[in-house]
Amino acid sequence: MGSLPPHVVEDCLGIVQVFSDGSISRSEFVKFPMEVEDDGTALWKDCIYDNQNNLHLRLYKPRSATSSSAPLPVLHFLHGGGFCVGSRTWPNCHSCCLRLASALHALVVAPDYRLAPEHRLPAASDDARASLKWLQHQALMPSAAADEWLREGIDFGRVFVVGDSSGGNLAHHLAVELRPGSPELAPVRVRGYVLMAPFFGGVVRTKSEAEGPPEKYLNLEILDR
Repeated sequence: MGSLPPHVVEDCLGIVQVFSDGSISRSEFVKFPMEVEDDGTALWKDCIYDNQNNLHLRLYKPRSATSSSAPLPVLHFLHGGGFCVGSRTWPNCHSCCLRLASALHALVVAPDYRLAPEHRLPAASDDARASLKWLQHQALMPSAAADEWLREGIDFGRVFVVGDSSGGNLAHHLAVELRPGSPELAPVRVRGYVLMAPFFGGVVRTKSEAEGPPEKYLNLEILDR
């Protein structure tokens, strides 16, 4: 009598499923409750920043930026998703970054990072750091060798790291590691960190976990797993 086929033991929103034999399935087709909001005031493109792990980031800049404009500050945007879902390509992240680039007149850098359970922490933290090192590498390159959007008109001395949910957790750890002024990233200088509803958890419940309203999707039951 043959063994039973693998069955689902963990299911995260139908996007990630863990099977009884330890295998993992990640869906590439996600039905989103929203669409991309793009009014054409920002441009974007994708770049690879980590060849070994095939990790990409998305660059955004205001369409109105010209060579005679004031240098653009940089917003380094780390998406959320409980460390197990999310991407720079998802409509919520893409729409947010388009709006940030246009409204703040800034260059936005939105990296993907490796996700759990295939890649457990600190893989995501390592990737967040690597994406900032990529920005430093671009700043140090001869102008002709750097990405064309980063050759001129970028103020690498005014970088702000923005993190949403689990991205806020990553931003926190970057702040602790890089210290004020991020001296090891020179000439890139991180001037500040913005944590948007940062995701922190541990053995003891945080106040928001213990007293906050129940979540429909990334609820405590899923996050505890």
